Order: sequence, then structure tokens, then C-alpha cells
Amino acid sequence: MDEKKICLDLFEIGAIKFGSFTLKSGKKSPIYIDLRVLVSYPRVLKDVAAALYDKTKGLEFDRIAGIPYAAIAIATAVSLHAEVPMIYPRKEQKEYGTKRAIEGVFEKGETVLVYDDLITTGASKFEAIAPLEEAGLKVKDIVVLVDREQGGKQELAVKGYKLHAVMTISKLLECLMESRKVTEKQFREVKKYLDGEK
Repeated sequence: MDEKKICLDLFEIGAIKFGSFTLKSGKKSPIYIDLRVLVSYPRVLKDVAAALYDKTKGLEFDRIAGIPYAAIAIATAVSLHAEVPMIYPRKEQKEYGTKRAIEGVFEKGETVLVYDDLITTGASKFEAIAPLEEAGLKVKDIVVLVDREQGGKQELAVKGYKLHAVMTISKLLECLMESRKVTEKQFREVKKYLDGEK
């Protein structure tokens, strides 16, 4: 899958924004990547799903899991693209009906490949992995579209998980600069921010 095409498509659909933003981690950022908009752009979502699935070549897993809420649509697209069964951990356990913590069909001992939209620090990955492992599932690998290069990959590695990213935020920024989608000032501001975060 063409990384540059995905990068430019993300920019065109408004998934990449420049300004001043507070991330879920609490960190301030001059760039914000909102992949929730992918649900409104099926062609781009389809390309993203193919690129994400390409990153899993050689990995062993029985099913995939999408982290709520941003990655449920992404994981669903990957599931349909690859015809791989999917589950997802609920953000909060149901208090009615089945009272499930995980939606979908699975067996204890199976290996689950976890998908998310991007990674900053890794905290939300651990929140989502916990109920999967508590249910007897094995998690070894996490796949994201964008690694913001802010320590998430290292945090996952410390706990024994391996991150697979389609692209880093640095590569995304370089693509936008080469394609003249960002100004020199925006490029320098984000680059300075990223260099300070590494």
C-alpha cells in the first residue's frame, strides 16, 4: 500500500490538523490526527485497512480486536478486508443482558492482534489489553496507522508487546512537506515539538 497516498488522503479528508491541541495523554501538541473521520470516507478507510493488514504479514493470531472507540471502525474494515474474525473490549462492562466485557466470539488461549488508530504514550493500549488478557486471550502485537513517536512503542516493549505502525508522525510530516501541504513554519514547529518529545 502506498504510504504517501494514505498520507495525502488523510490530509485531504481533514484527519490531520495543525494548531494547538491537548491530547488524551494531557500533552499539548501543534498537530492533531483525528482518524475517527475515516468512517465518512469509505475509500480511504478501505486503503487504511489494507495498509494495516499488510503490516501483519508473518504475525500469528486467531482474531483481531479494535480498541474502542476510534479503532472499532478500522478493525471492522480490516476484518472485512482480510476475512478475519473480530472482537472488541468494551470501554465499560455491560451492567445488563450478557454483562460482557468483550463483544464477539472467542476461545480462551487464542491470540488476538490488537488494532488502534495511533499511539502516543501507550496508556490506552494497556487499558484495552487488560480485559482481553483477563478473559484468557494472548496479546503480543499491536498495530496502528500512526506512531506519534512519543514513547508509546517503548512503553509497550517494556511490558512485552510489539508495536507495528504503518507510518510514524515524522514520515507523515515529511510527506506533507514534500507535497507542499504544510508551510515551512508548520513543518519546523511540529519538527521542533517532535524532537523535544523523543
